[in-house]
Amino acid sequence: SGRAIAGREWRAWVASPIAYIVTGLFALLFGAFFVLYLFMFVEQGIRMGAMGMGGPVNVNQMMLRPLLGNMAVVMLFMLPMLTMRTYAEEKRSGTFELLLTSPLTDTQIVLGKFLGVLAVFVLMLLVSGLNLSLLFLWGQPEWKQLVTSYLGLLLMGASFISLGLFLSSLTRSQVVAGAATFAIALL
Repeated sequence: SGRAIAGREWRAWVASPIAYIVTGLFALLFGAFFVLYLFMFVEQGIRMGAMGMGGPVNVNQMMLRPLLGNMAVVMLFMLPMLTMRTYAEEKRSGTFELLLTSPLTDTQIVLGKFLGVLAVFVLMLLVSGLNLSLLFLWGQPEWKQLVTSYLGLLLMGASFISLGLFLSSLTRSQVVAGAATFAIALL
């Protein structure tokens, strides 16, 4: 079933260093942008307080919106790395024909591969959420906007993943699949 394909994809990701490297790079970039925007937010708050412009400073407007906007751009670079190997590697290694002749429908195969890569992406988003949990310890961000923003990132990532899977199915080369996914997603 599609669940078996998704499980196989997940195990393949966990067994390969690619998922760890991409997740680590995403977490590193998210952390760097988080610290940068946090310092800018604190500096802006201090500057406003020194000018006598008291009142609350909106963390969602001044920090989270630009942070998550930049993460959408980072996803543009990272997600082609996750999707470029899905079908291209199957074709290159010769297991694509075995997959197609299995008792699974095309829909089950496609959904299984999609859900496997999506699970890795959800893990990336969960890791990035650890940084944002710090804001709830010392501040009061508006959680509804944050959840909505993460939902937007998830949906955008899912669309990039589906595009990447489609383009990976058209070629044997992982590099071509990754570059084409990046170029079309950028458009």
